[in-house]
Amino acid sequence: MSQWGSYQRIVPASLVSIDVRNMPRQEIPAHIKRPHYAFDGSSSRWGPDIPILTQKDRQGMRKAGKIAKQILDLGGTLCQPGTSTKDIDKTIHEAIIAKDAYPSPLNYMGFPKSVCTSVNNIIAHGIPDDRPLEEGDIINVDVTVYVDGYHGDTSATFLVGQVDEKGRALVECTKETLHKAISICGPGVPYKEIGRVICELAMKNGFSVSDELSGHGIGKEFHSLPLIYHHPNDEEGLMKSGTAFTIEPILCQGSATGVMWPDEWTISTVDGGRSAQFEHTLIVNDNGVEILTQ
Repeated sequence: MSQWGSYQRIVPASLVSIDVRNMPRQEIPAHIKRPHYAFDGSSSRWGPDIPILTQKDRQGMRKAGKIAKQILDLGGTLCQPGTSTKDIDKTIHEAIIAKDAYPSPLNYMGFPKSVCTSVNNIIAHGIPDDRPLEEGDIINVDVTVYVDGYHGDTSATFLVGQVDEKGRALVECTKETLHKAISICGPGVPYKEIGRVICELAMKNGFSVSDELSGHGIGKEFHSLPLIYHHPNDEEGLMKSGTAFTIEPILCQGSATGVMWPDEWTISTVDGGRSAQFEHTLIVNDNGVEILTQ
């Protein structure tokens, strides 16, 4: 057992040799519009330029962001002791299609589920399974929906029952780093400022920041430029009005180094320390940013 006690999740024996592309997927009604990868398990179509949204695009993004927020709120109510992440996935899937939306993670690069559920020491991309949540767990629920041709992406880390003081502090600090990063955004601001302010606050509170995953541009594609790094970096580029992207810092106890599980999706901390994440989708406007998923 690591210094972090019984909180850590270990690789289930069932995942040692499983091919996630062959896992059963929930059905999507025929009338719901699908992204291109829903049919072939591919990824986003990256362009060389950062997209600038039209007014029509912005309206589409607002609708997608609003629905993503509603679904995430629902997900938070499901994070109770005894509930499995598989049950959370099923309920969220049904809620998304009830809004005539498509769950963006489903079949993105072969991902087998409609939502990512990352528990305790899982940094990101946890695949919902039969494990019931336990008193004291923390869980990130990462929701993205595709509505009328646009994606809305958001996530939050929820407390399961009574969580210890260190776990609550990790979650609160992660949420604070997101809000602080959003507060400095606006036209002309260097993208690299996001990583600086996140790390400054995280390190002040004794947490490390994952540098293996990033925020990203979003709109008609699930992922696009710009990449948003949450750690100190020297990337070039200034924010421009009309650009949409996510900020989604991941803070960890101990080391932020990740270990990829055999399913080729799930990433856990190398030392068993817990991890938390919060995320919003934003559009830069003339005066600052508009948060689409709050």
